[in-house]
Amino acid sequence: MKKINKYIVALGMLAMVGCADDFLDTAPITDTTDESFYQIPEHAYSALVGCYDGLQVVTGASGRTFYTASEVMSDDCFSGLGYSDNPDYQAIDEFDMSVAPAFQDLYNDTWVKYYQALYRCNVLLQRIDQIDWTGNEDLRNRYVGEARFIRAYLYFDMVRLWGNVPLLTEPSTENIPQADPADVYTVIAEDLLYAAENIPNEAYTEVANGRATRWAAKAMLGRVYLYYTGYYGTSDLVGLVSQADALAHMEDVIASSGHALVSDFANLWPAASTNEDGTTYAGEANEEIVFSVKYTYTSDYNGNTDGNHWMVLFGMREFMSFPYGNGWGITATEKLYDLYSDGDSRRFATVIAVDEEGIPFDNFEGQREYTGYYNKKYTPMSAYDEAGNLVSTTQILATGDFQIEQYQDYFAIRYSDVLLMAAELGSGSAQSYFDQVRQRAYGNNFTPLAFNAENLLKERHKEFALEGIRYWDLMRQGVGTAAAELEESTTVLTGNIEETKSISGANFQTTQGLSQIPNTQITLSGGVLQQNAGW
Repeated sequence: MKKINKYIVALGMLAMVGCADDFLDTAPITDTTDESFYQIPEHAYSALVGCYDGLQVVTGASGRTFYTASEVMSDDCFSGLGYSDNPDYQAIDEFDMSVAPAFQDLYNDTWVKYYQALYRCNVLLQRIDQIDWTGNEDLRNRYVGEARFIRAYLYFDMVRLWGNVPLLTEPSTENIPQADPADVYTVIAEDLLYAAENIPNEAYTEVANGRATRWAAKAMLGRVYLYYTGYYGTSDLVGLVSQADALAHMEDVIASSGHALVSDFANLWPAASTNEDGTTYAGEANEEIVFSVKYTYTSDYNGNTDGNHWMVLFGMREFMSFPYGNGWGITATEKLYDLYSDGDSRRFATVIAVDEEGIPFDNFEGQREYTGYYNKKYTPMSAYDEAGNLVSTTQILATGDFQIEQYQDYFAIRYSDVLLMAAELGSGSAQSYFDQVRQRAYGNNFTPLAFNAENLLKERHKEFALEGIRYWDLMRQGVGTAAAELEESTTVLTGNIEETKSISGANFQTTQGLSQIPNTQITLSGGVLQQNAGW
């Protein structure tokens, strides 16, 4: 009888009550076996919560996560961080290990967490039919659909980041080689198609906040289709999803999901919607969020990793100025700030502009690659305590450890993305969908702009900057196009001294935009795993 590995598949327990409750992990169950655990539907539910917990841990982890890599590799951010910090993020930013030759495992912890999360999904999917589902077949299919959505989400991150990964669809300890990416995408497509068909046809308001819906699966199918066909130059998604199919899924989300745009773009983001008079934040469960990853401020150093640990990396370097909190200083680029026109409300909501906002930032000597700009969508927050002192919001809500207690949800898919994907996929309403997104951004400054491929990509850049999307939008335009956009030579301040920040398009092309396979994993595999080019 095989024990469930306590480290890999600790199962979360949660009681969900009503549509407003968050779908989050609590105390784990560990002392059980695969065979004895799956006896009643409640056991499958508990295991499903464990799958969500695995997704939360891998996406919210500290260090080099998928989100941080996506932003640092893009043209919207530099690696930044501290003047004396290790140059590991610079290696990622510049696609060049020569700047950090000692770092042979840029992503080992991330790799391990992904396979831990996948293991949870695979155990549930393997064991769920040990339960008698007579009379509860729809519930069984829902649980399977949600687990398969999570597995697809995980594999889509992995196959984009590394390109060549071992493919496991059931629990295994075998030392297997990397799969052809097409095989991984086949599993992703099959999982999402199943989820889109079997998760109930409910409005988003009827589902617990943070739980995968039919609409999230359909929206993700559009994203996967566009990336795969763009990066790999194919006409369909591994023969399973055509352009017409992908469009039909987007149109269904638009027509039937109940999702809509929040009226004010700034209200999507806590920092952009907060001022001395209060906040107009639309909240974590607002109508625009098709799928989010949930976080709380209950993290500690004893194994509870419930927080958004990467967010602290994007805050201003060791500096607070209301409503912005203390952080480690990954910088946004001046190129991103200049992308927006004065009439575009997304500029203010997206970028912390130090000089333009009159922020008295003074930690130039502690900051690497200072540009004067930081991420506003995902930044730590500050507030005034009862004594009038400016403190981290984590100090008011929890213990005050701003490093692990950041709790802002990650909005993985927004409704505006569905509108723009539908337009890109050839909807007869393409101009209308395009206009809806732009009208919100420009308000009274809105002037019509013809919908075409070039304008669409520019609009996607402005709409989704600093949301972990831009880099992958570049990649799906082709490696050559992406290289030209990413190539950079500009002046930044490091330790308050001017230096030239350079990013080589040639280095990017050598790697094909893929990231380093952890060398520890290659060693552990006995050379079965192979390193990606350029690393």
